[in-house]
Amino acid sequence: MKESRKVILNELENRLNVKFNNIELLDTALTHSSFVNENKSIISNERLEFLGDSILQLCISELLYNKYKDKPEGFLTKKRALIVCGNSLHYVAMKLKIGEYINMSKGEEMTGGRTRVSILSDCVEAIIASIYLDQGYESAKRFIIDNFQELIDKADNDEIILDYKTKLQETIQKFGEYNIEYNLSGFEGPPHRRKFFTEVIVSPLVKGVGEGYSKKEAEQNAAKEALENLGDIYE
Repeated sequence: MKESRKVILNELENRLNVKFNNIELLDTALTHSSFVNENKSIISNERLEFLGDSILQLCISELLYNKYKDKPEGFLTKKRALIVCGNSLHYVAMKLKIGEYINMSKGEEMTGGRTRVSILSDCVEAIIASIYLDQGYESAKRFIIDNFQELIDKADNDEIILDYKTKLQETIQKFGEYNIEYNLSGFEGPPHRRKFFTEVIVSPLVKGVGEGYSKKEAEQNAAKEALENLGDIYE
């Protein structure tokens, strides 16, 4: 690893409040598949992402199980879904400025990869896994609690919107009669890991775009962006 890259990773360690024993793990967690395509000897973060997702699910499940001792499984599942989702992971990534540290191709960077929901979300999961492999579950858990606590509190107070499509429909109705359409604008990747791109059209202009690993997730993210832009749209 180049010394300049180590300096960059040391800076991120300070943001994460984690000092790695094996800094290579953190570097791998920040390596997007597009970068691997240009550097064949490099490993992407996809395997770490897979592991990190499970660790995050376990940690949040454990926290909710201990917090809500008298609540049924259905209640716990809904609360967890509010916290463990692409938008929450993206929020944490933006807060920590993860996009600045990702290894990605020039093409991916030029098309907005450093702020893309799916890329940033995957990196946060991969970082969680890298901490787990480097220092164990308790360190990974501490990182999760430190960085997801605000989202946990919002979920506790029912301040997180899960169904952005319904929320957009309800909000648009306040402004009059508008037709809302979701258009699949494209997709990429292999069949087992296909990423979808969707735009939401509100009589007749595009008001939000979104992406996700299912058409449903892409539509939800498009609706979320449209809600965030409502002030610009209707003021």
